[in-house]
Amino acid sequence: MGHSQADKIATHQRIVDVAAKRFREHGIEGISIADLMKEAGLTVGGFYKHFSSREELVAEAFEHALHDIGPWEASIATAPRQAMRTYISETHRDTVATGCPISALANDMSRSTSESRDIYTTRVRRILEQISKALPAEDNASKRSEAALILSACVGSITLSRAVSDPKLSKQILDGTLTKVLELLSTKRNRK
Repeated sequence: MGHSQADKIATHQRIVDVAAKRFREHGIEGISIADLMKEAGLTVGGFYKHFSSREELVAEAFEHALHDIGPWEASIATAPRQAMRTYISETHRDTVATGCPISALANDMSRSTSESRDIYTTRVRRILEQISKALPAEDNASKRSEAALILSACVGSITLSRAVSDPKLSKQILDGTLTKVLELLSTKRNRK
């Protein structure tokens, strides 16, 4: 007896949900398809009923994970300083499974398929554009440069703060980065 189309869609989404969280926690190569399927309540044999390859799941799971940063990304335009406080925080650092996949998977994406890297690139461009619009700099070249610096600082501070074993150093990385990012967002400098 076959499953209905609705059941198949729900099962597919359950696999993607699990993968979106576990890839962020363990890295793309850090968890097997068998483990993902088991957590989704399925056997590994059912994987190919939903995906043609692991790479297809990676791309779909990454795209799904990007939904978790949608509210943060939207807040950049309306409340950029608060958006940065939310991103560069101990709460974000400590919630890898539901945190930003841009920072959680930066190294993995550099070795991923072109499809996954294209999804990553599109979102990075979109975030850079949002940050650029929020900056007080007057010329576009300066805004783009500062937006790249801010996004790099955000991603780097979360990545480093998760990687170090010293809690005080982790907090220092976050606090120091946040201070400098907030300065960039509020300082209107003279350009020559």
